[in-house]
Amino acid sequence: MIETPERASQASGALTPAALIRAGGVPFRQFVVKVHSRCNIACDYCYMYEAVDQSWRAQPMVMSTETIAALAKRVAEHVREHTLESVGFVLHGGEPLLAGRDTLENVVKTVRAAVPAEVRFSMQTNGVLLTEANLDLLTKHRVGIGVSLDGGQAHHDRHRRFANGRGSYAEVARGLRALTAAPYQPLFTGLLATVDLANDPVEVYEALASWQPPVIDLLLPHGTWDTPPPGHVPSETRYADWLISVFDHWYAQPDQPVRIRLFEELIAQLLGGTACSEVFGTAPLDFVVVETDGTIELVDTLKVAYDGAAATGLNVKEHTFDTVLQHPAMRASQAGEAGLCGPCRACPLVKECGGGQFAHRYRTETGFANPSVYCADLAKLIAHVHSRLAVDIARLSTAGSREQIAMTV
Repeated sequence: MIETPERASQASGALTPAALIRAGGVPFRQFVVKVHSRCNIACDYCYMYEAVDQSWRAQPMVMSTETIAALAKRVAEHVREHTLESVGFVLHGGEPLLAGRDTLENVVKTVRAAVPAEVRFSMQTNGVLLTEANLDLLTKHRVGIGVSLDGGQAHHDRHRRFANGRGSYAEVARGLRALTAAPYQPLFTGLLATVDLANDPVEVYEALASWQPPVIDLLLPHGTWDTPPPGHVPSETRYADWLISVFDHWYAQPDQPVRIRLFEELIAQLLGGTACSEVFGTAPLDFVVVETDGTIELVDTLKVAYDGAAATGLNVKEHTFDTVLQHPAMRASQAGEAGLCGPCRACPLVKECGGGQFAHRYRTETGFANPSVYCADLAKLIAHVHSRLAVDIARLSTAGSREQIAMTV
């Protein structure tokens, strides 16, 4: 899941599906840029390398100077066309730090020089290469850093290992210690963890919270109806139960000292707001992916569905981003509630759930016209959080009424 403050600030102005179609789509406010197509660890659940789509094998390892220039030109065009005041750039991979400092600096300088708007750079890294030299460069160019970490050492090393089978936690922890120390701590944007049913949920939360991240992102492992997530049983709600354990522990703490984006977005939906999330709500997606060769893709988690699911056939050297907005698959991903299957549109939780992540709806026979493979889990989680909020709102309302009565006596 990819989020930035600018996405949150724009979500309240999301178009209705009809207005969206008339306008030709919601403009892109975030660009996920694959600066390097390989990785230095071999996570066994990775949607890039372990899923059915193996298109990464044909990608050049590093984005070239020519492709960087073409990308910057296209983003500048898009910003001018839609009079955007700011956009987000996520340096991604593979592992983006493998691209090297010269390439990373070239991307930042070229894009900022070309784009007539504020460009907010961030990076999602596995943390292994967070050396002082790399951190100095990222500090120089004001690049925020999110780190992938699945909990404590035992939790993390269960899946996030090097190719030789050795766990990566020690190297990631070393990088995190450097990042969270002065003068680099202001770059730290948060931790991203993939849910593993084998790990104790509260232990995972406490291990992540011990790093004092600005925010924690809890991600459901990617899967479809054809290739269900690990441990998924249609008649059970094991993933909801895992997340509920974390929610209850987190929610009971005074002032929730560490933010958990998944829960905050759900709470926002339940209180009548708008979530800026692939998991909850029906706000249209406003980000696009660019591969190392300049090809433009839909959300890259679609690689778990089938070979070529994320492909558009477009590239930054020959096509504008407005052309991408007209692509049928992009229109479908931005259609919100109107783009959901019949059972989802008829569901009383449709406003809060939004059908779940697009990739998680896939089934060979019916494409993406299905509820999420996590449908039962999402419904149980939503109901649980709603019940907790309802109790607190009722308590606060009662307390407020008593106080008002006392003031009039």
